[in-house]
Amino acid sequence: MKNIICEEPFKFVMRDGEVPTLKDGEALVRIRRIGICGTDFHAYRGRQPFFTYPRILGHELSGEVVEVPGNEAGFNAGDNVAIIPYLECGKCLACRSGKTNCCTELKLFGVHIDGGMQEYLAVPISHLMKTNDITLEEAATIECLGIGAHAVRRGDIKKGEFAVVIGAGPIGLGVMKFAKLAGAQVIAVDMNPQRLNFCREWADVDYIVNASEDALEQIKKITNGDYANLVFDVTGNVNSMNNSYTYAASGGRLIFVGLVQADFTFPDPEFHRRELTLLSSRNATRGDLEYVAKTIQEGYVNTDQFITSKTPFDEIIDNFEMLMKPESKTIKAMITL
Repeated sequence: MKNIICEEPFKFVMRDGEVPTLKDGEALVRIRRIGICGTDFHAYRGRQPFFTYPRILGHELSGEVVEVPGNEAGFNAGDNVAIIPYLECGKCLACRSGKTNCCTELKLFGVHIDGGMQEYLAVPISHLMKTNDITLEEAATIECLGIGAHAVRRGDIKKGEFAVVIGAGPIGLGVMKFAKLAGAQVIAVDMNPQRLNFCREWADVDYIVNASEDALEQIKKITNGDYANLVFDVTGNVNSMNNSYTYAASGGRLIFVGLVQADFTFPDPEFHRRELTLLSSRNATRGDLEYVAKTIQEGYVNTDQFITSKTPFDEIIDNFEMLMKPESKTIKAMITL
């Protein structure tokens, strides 16, 4: 089978590999769709935490079951599936508490272990989701959108609350969409006018704010001087994270969804004055992903509009860098096999 390996920053190579031999409890999946996300871009550029080279990237995955032993979950050869890419230990306190997304020994396909930029992948049956009722493209967006759904669940939104979402990339868009579905009044903040317009069209946000045009004053005006009950920072930019607290109301919640290789700081007297709650949000759980799949199936999430490019597997090496450039206007890129 073919696979694509990121041997070092800025270097992909196509190789021939062996089809995986299954271990107990695994299924063989033919990979059909691979979503490209910020994690892949950062890894390619050498900026991804918890990452080593060489590595086969790819964790937003859907495919077809080729081989599977008898199982209580009812998976059969020919089933279309989405892959839950977070392999947890099942033993640590986080796992025992149902927080498998932050397992102390977590291994993520495409980051800690080889991922899905290959024609076949061996996957624990426990980490498959049957997706016969949606398309392969829709199934491959579940993990990406699940990050946003998990962040919104962390925020515990009450209907009518103002939610500022900083960053209009794919994860930020997911936060906006699911915050809106949870009943929030959503304020999208970004510096890219094209992205802001997409927020209004796709995520149905209530307000858009250009971050370069006195965003603080705009948010103050929108919220009648109260500022936001929730602030989600999805930028992965330390300067944005350092200043995101300024958008939060007294008694508000600040949720960091983006990941950055830096320390963030803000003034403690101001943090205490507002009695802010600071939360991080990492990955997603099966429950989050199942919720996303349900919203897609029921028509609440339009993935056709979300996926802005599709590139055949054999052509992705030549086109990968172009997808990272602003002029490509990429929202969500998809690899097809």
